[in-house]
Amino acid sequence: MHAIEQQIVDFLYNLFNTIGWPGVVAAMAIESACIPLPSEVTMPLAGWMLVQAKGLSAWHVLWAAFYGGLGCTIGSVITYWIGALGGRPLLEKYGKYVLISRHDMEVADRWFAKYGEATAFFSRLLPVVRTFISLPLGMARMNFAKFTVLAFVGSFIWSGGLAYLGYVFGEHWVQVREAMRPFDIPILIALVALVAWYVYAHIKRAKRQAKADAEPAA
Repeated sequence: MHAIEQQIVDFLYNLFNTIGWPGVVAAMAIESACIPLPSEVTMPLAGWMLVQAKGLSAWHVLWAAFYGGLGCTIGSVITYWIGALGGRPLLEKYGKYVLISRHDMEVADRWFAKYGEATAFFSRLLPVVRTFISLPLGMARMNFAKFTVLAFVGSFIWSGGLAYLGYVFGEHWVQVREAMRPFDIPILIALVALVAWYVYAHIKRAKRQAKADAEPAA
């Protein structure tokens, strides 16, 4: 894992050294397009390389927040429309083969209709979750204008916070990632537990429905 992250650091270092802020936009867009290029590495490195190491004031971290938020929004918009235009029709046609029924989609639609705005914002402040959340929000057809604004605002805060830490720690910016690493595993465990619960509930509901269907015939 450490070797992989070191390769990511080398890639980002060369990217920022070559094209600067457009590299931040590109890297954050990649992360928000469901490709795990961790912002916990991207933004602290940007805060050091593109602000502190250049002798700029802390106010320039706002540019890091802006470019990071812009990149996240670009990647999120792409992923949103993949979910809206491709994911939903595929689920309606083939969802049953991966334990996703029409009932499940209707429940998800109601949930996102009620909590979608909060989800679109607060998910941007969570490691791991923020990388993938745009896909289900697109599949739920959340209002696109609200989705875009909330994605940018949440990502602006997240990117700015990480970039500022990179600015403060300077060449020791990697300590930011090390401090946040322990949060990855609990979040992943929670996600796996949710998936396991979903599969269990789906199978239990299917058995109950099959039993109900069989009783009249009997």
